[in-house]
Amino acid sequence: MEARQLAVGGAWAFTPERHTDDRGLFTSPFEADVFAAAVGRPLFPVAQASTSVSAKDVVRGVHYARTEPGCAKYVHCPRGRVLDIIVDLRAGSPAFGQWDAVELADHAAVYIPAGLGHAFVALEDDSTVCYLLSRGYVPADELAVSVHGLGLPLPTTPRLSERDRVAIPLERALAGGLLPTY
Repeated sequence: MEARQLAVGGAWAFTPERHTDDRGLFTSPFEADVFAAAVGRPLFPVAQASTSVSAKDVVRGVHYARTEPGCAKYVHCPRGRVLDIIVDLRAGSPAFGQWDAVELADHAAVYIPAGLGHAFVALEDDSTVCYLLSRGYVPADELAVSVHGLGLPLPTTPRLSERDRVAIPLERALAGGLLPTY
């Protein structure tokens, strides 16, 4: 498995080896030893695993969990292709508002520590994203900032949920004290 650090502090991309033969494919989108060597600590205890399937041009995010404790994510794409986007939402961070993106396909994965925002754009129909989460879903703690105004690479007509369509701009979330701190 190959690991590389992304431009947003603490985020990592992982590309697993693929083993194929006439029967099909075998891959391991998570390997604890590679993760720990790259990130410098073991993966968080997994509290929830989730999956989403999206049509082309669906944009999900920018989502984050209210801190403390926040929610770390290990995300991989076993089917289709997505442009996975990590945004630094930590008030006081030298990289505040900056983002990095990595295309996920063929089981490639990304690690998003607590405090960073997460979004993705489905580049194909039936793109599947699987998540390992450090905590379970708590609706009151799940927040979103608007994908607009951040300079993100969005489709011409993004398909957004109602929650994401009405999400507040990053500046308003900062002014309202709704963001994690650095």
